[in-house]
Amino acid sequence: MLELSNITLGHFILLSCVLFTIGMVGVLVRRNVIVILMSIELMLNAVNLAFVAFSRHHNLADGQVIVFFVMAIAAAEAAIGLAIAISVFRKFNGVEIRLFENLKG
Repeated sequence: MLELSNITLGHFILLSCVLFTIGMVGVLVRRNVIVILMSIELMLNAVNLAFVAFSRHHNLADGQVIVFFVMAIAAAEAAIGLAIAISVFRKFNGVEIRLFENLKG
């Protein structure tokens, strides 16, 4: 069994970097808006993990407070992004990112 005393700040930062990289690749490579939104959420969660890890390491509550604000912004981003994706799907019967170009005036 893995003890928590063996897990250091470096482990959390490494995990955060890996999650952020996976999210960034998802945003850059994928064309489906739903997958892009999930990748952005993954990137925001990676940042949250780094905030909490640094906060825990330095015994401060500032990072954990910032995480609540980031989570609120992520929820608003997901709601607005999904609303736009639903409206694009209703109009064009798809949610590929190239369909968003047709929304111009």
